[in-house]
Amino acid sequence: MQESVALKTLRDRPFELLAELERRGRAVSANTSTDTAQAGEWVGVALRMAGELYLVAREEAREVLGLPTPLARVPGAKSWILGLANIRGQLLPIIDLRAFLGSGPTPASRTTRVIVVNHREIPAGLLVDEVLGFRRFTDAEFTAEVPATIVRAERYIAGSFRRGTEQWPVLALRSLLEDPPFTGAST
Repeated sequence: MQESVALKTLRDRPFELLAELERRGRAVSANTSTDTAQAGEWVGVALRMAGELYLVAREEAREVLGLPTPLARVPGAKSWILGLANIRGQLLPIIDLRAFLGSGPTPASRTTRVIVVNHREIPAGLLVDEVLGFRRFTDAEFTAEVPATIVRAERYIAGSFRRGTEQWPVLALRSLLEDPPFTGAST
């Protein structure tokens, strides 16, 4: 292992300075990835619905969008299907997740977002109150406990993560999309 060099001594030698900075960056990156692998890290997308915090596995979310307009109405569809959006040439059904769960419509605001689900056969964009970004948890913070929720999402929760006083239920989007009440969206 190379001995650490003071960066001040390299200020007049830009190539050596860049090489030392790269070496240090790689060393930090290698240590971080080793620590992460040992700790068993889980990464999810945090969201808010009806004032409650939820997580979605990073692998189950393809992207996050603002509410697309216009939406094409779908005749004969359930009321929780807001319509079809044209996203880069692909039709995407936009689903009001709160309404689907039986907790009333999601109010449109500047923070309202659509989570595009990463599912091979069932395209869907789920409308939520807000997306808060990525959250990282260790395996030790996971519990199989399914907390009661305001939006009545218990049947689609695959455990939760607990950090301090906060509990983050994990929504299993694959289970939700493949559930008969969801797949039978026409009236």
